[in-house]
Amino acid sequence: MVKNNTTLTFYGGVNEIGGNKILIQDRDTRVFLDFGMSFSIKKQFYSPPFLSPKSQFSLQELGILPKIPGLYKFDKDPPRTDAIFISHAHLDHMAYLSFIKREIPVYCGETTKTILHALSEVRRTDIEFNVADIQFKTFRTGDKISVGSLEIEPCHVDHSVPGAYGFIIHTSNGTVVYTGDFRDHGAKPEMTKDFVEKVKKTTPIAVITEATNMTGASVSNEVEVQNKLNQIVSCTEGIVLTEFGYSDVDRLNSFYHIAKSNGRCLAISLKQAFLLDALRNDKGLKVPSLDDPHLMIFRKSKTSTYKWETELIDKLKGAHKIFDVFEASRQQCKLVLGLSFYDFEELVQLKPQAGSCYILSACEPFNEEMELDFERLLNWLQHYGLPQYHIHVSGHIMPLQLKQVLKTISPKQIFPIHTEKASLFARFMRDLQGQVRQVESHQEYLL
Repeated sequence: MVKNNTTLTFYGGVNEIGGNKILIQDRDTRVFLDFGMSFSIKKQFYSPPFLSPKSQFSLQELGILPKIPGLYKFDKDPPRTDAIFISHAHLDHMAYLSFIKREIPVYCGETTKTILHALSEVRRTDIEFNVADIQFKTFRTGDKISVGSLEIEPCHVDHSVPGAYGFIIHTSNGTVVYTGDFRDHGAKPEMTKDFVEKVKKTTPIAVITEATNMTGASVSNEVEVQNKLNQIVSCTEGIVLTEFGYSDVDRLNSFYHIAKSNGRCLAISLKQAFLLDALRNDKGLKVPSLDDPHLMIFRKSKTSTYKWETELIDKLKGAHKIFDVFEASRQQCKLVLGLSFYDFEELVQLKPQAGSCYILSACEPFNEEMELDFERLLNWLQHYGLPQYHIHVSGHIMPLQLKQVLKTISPKQIFPIHTEKASLFARFMRDLQGQVRQVESHQEYLL
């Protein structure tokens, strides 16, 4: 007999930032919302690359990969999940698709699919990220997707990676909403506004919301970032070094425009160039073309190349777009150079001249391992006399704005995830009409 119940079970994203894995069950339909890697649990046991998981069984033994029958390609049970919906292309929301039975359909936005395929080309193959043979089913805002007794409406939201979505899920007992990761202070706040307006009309029985920025919230927006970048770049006499997220298209665009307006070129890595090339046909994105004269490609020093690198180099060989550290050293005052901390060995040959600087446009360190890397980064900057600026826009909504969103949509129940401060969230939101439920991992919640 089929039960007319709707339940939520949280297998990740509980008391941690990321690792989202949320099971919604309605009658006999089972759908996962995201299936990401849990960085916080993983770092308790592993320290890549020297200590890394060797098998899925290691991950299950340590509680990093939850034990869920009928879900993984390495178990013999028939599939017991009807679909997985991915909100966006960050590893903490989708990396563990690697282990999913290939018979289970995976739904995601068209841009997310493009990024995942590009990422699978440029990343080294390992057990924790492998999307080969997944038959992605893509969607865009306005689509309605029926899976068993559920109807799911994806709706775009603004985030620090393009192609991010929230989900409006119509169940047998009412509407459940999943925000994914979202913000209202980025380059496209109107997309988040659209999402909130659509949700408001559904009078949801429950909202599963991210609550990342409950402490240390830094209020900034894209216009402020553009102005700050311009102030720094226009005053810099030497090279401008920077690091920003591989898939952060907003930040790439801002550095590109600032470089161009100051008579410089933005030099990006082969990896970022590969992604730009993959995104060139996405009608919803505005990104510089690889043949733009103000965009160059920096090839770091190494003795071997991957297949995708060789193909990209051959494709651009005639355009004279690719240069090495020695050419960069001769053209310092003409460049904004994207350089990962893990490529700082290039500085030995680059020899940054006096009057150069470094701009970090990514999140600040939030765990011990990142703090150690940050200390090393500062040592490199100290050695070469490079002042460090931190200019960043969070990919996550701020507390007061999140509270206003929840007031506007007025859900009956609120489930905060993707946060280490759920109790703070509960106290801050205690005057809302909806009941705040502080979730526990693997516990089933009846709606």
